[in-house]
Amino acid sequence: MQRIRLVTFNIAHGRGLMPIQGMTSARKIRMNLRKIARLLTELKPDVVALQEIDECSRWAGNFDHLDYLRSFVDLPHAVFGINNRRKGLLNLSYGNAFLSKHPITASETVVFGQSQVGEKGFLFAEFDIGGLCVPIVNLHLHYGSRRHRFRQLDRLLAYLKEQSRDKRTAAILSPIICGDFNNQGTHREDATSSLLSHLFDYDDYVLHPQSGRTFPSPFPSRLLDFVFLPPGCADVESEVVKSLLSDHRPVRVDFTLGLTRSGLPAAGDGRGDATEAGTGRRHSVPPRASPPLWSGRSGAGVPPGA
Repeated sequence: MQRIRLVTFNIAHGRGLMPIQGMTSARKIRMNLRKIARLLTELKPDVVALQEIDECSRWAGNFDHLDYLRSFVDLPHAVFGINNRRKGLLNLSYGNAFLSKHPITASETVVFGQSQVGEKGFLFAEFDIGGLCVPIVNLHLHYGSRRHRFRQLDRLLAYLKEQSRDKRTAAILSPIICGDFNNQGTHREDATSSLLSHLFDYDDYVLHPQSGRTFPSPFPSRLLDFVFLPPGCADVESEVVKSLLSDHRPVRVDFTLGLTRSGLPAAGDGRGDATEAGTGRRHSVPPRASPPLWSGRSGAGVPPGA
């Protein structure tokens, strides 16, 4: 059984705690990215999901942040998913990205709209981890509009349903979904809890972390960054990592991929116990005999009155 560490981190274009984008020099951005690289080296992740990372943007130093990070961390595999691209004097290009110890065998970027700035989206990738195909979605939802977040969930669920129908994946478990959801999981009328409800219709997904806060990082008051783990991910431990390198704090989730190469659960495998971040409490997660592949559905929907 393979033990995996996943980190999700909105790095805020490398600007650190500077509240206004474009007011930080390229030198300071490079310094901050090196600090982020040191943090990642300390965390020793298998896969890192990054949001708000720039490929070449005037407001973020005009250099490739992903390539820069790769030169300071032992994570040789990477893929960029650009959500916004604009040419000209005020050029920008940014979105989501993955860094990985393991080969990335496939990837696809889905952008939620056509805006040249501020648009969100998700990056889907498949990882070859110990000979197993592990699908992960790196998601960034709208920061200000609940209506937009529900529409974005519709797009995500429709994509996963279409992918499953077309049988374009050799994955042995349903997709792990992580990222910056820009709403709290405890709010029952917003996107995070709605997504969990839809996912739970098909698989016994569990949301991590279940406690702690990620935003704003100096004095965090809200938990906005999550990892949705499907059946087949056992012995889960999660935490919100203390960090002042962005306005978000990163989330670390460790789990055992309790599946054989045939895609069946390993002998004696269950969901195990999950540790709630910052509390030390452990809660039991019921075992599932044979986790199915993703079957998905569209229609997260905008609730009445949204």
